[in-house]
Amino acid sequence: MKNTILYCLAAASTTLSFFFERTPDATNSASVPVVAEASLLPSFFDDTTPADATSASRDSLAYHYYAQTLGVDLAFNENKDLLRTVTDWIGTPYRYGSNSKKGTDCSGFVTRVFQEVYGITLKRSSRSMFENVKRVNKDQMEAGDLVFFRRGPGQPIYHVGIYIKDGKFAHSATNGGVMVSSLNQPYYHRNFYAAGRVENE
Repeated sequence: MKNTILYCLAAASTTLSFFFERTPDATNSASVPVVAEASLLPSFFDDTTPADATSASRDSLAYHYYAQTLGVDLAFNENKDLLRTVTDWIGTPYRYGSNSKKGTDCSGFVTRVFQEVYGITLKRSSRSMFENVKRVNKDQMEAGDLVFFRRGPGQPIYHVGIYIKDGKFAHSATNGGVMVSSLNQPYYHRNFYAAGRVENE
């Protein structure tokens, strides 16, 4: 349909140009204007869109998708690789000792995300990870920081996740696999121990 309209407009443009186009009189060329060919093809039929506009539109759609999937409000300037990777892992079942899309435990999930997003190889256990991070205050956490849990004072760290935003973190839980949970949920609020930031060496 669009091509048919374009052909018709092109034909009309050519026909009108025949009537409006005049050859200047050689004897009085200075006083006789040359009328340019009329164009009836409006710019909105142009299929070309600036690359940066297309890219911005795709980014906007991607951020909306990540925000909806992860349940967070995004400012559209967050680490898109982190959001995409975590989103890709959502729904992966829990499997102790594994770290693949077929099944993963909490530390396996974290190690895979850090390898894919940052190119960083972390220690395999949550306790070892804790020993190799820089501690940060809970109110100063940033996306990509690790959150650690233990079941009480003096108890060992047993669980780790990746902080996203708005008190939400991604992790692989024994009762549901890779998901996003809130630090404000009673269970995680009660067992939260510390947050840590992985520093590039």
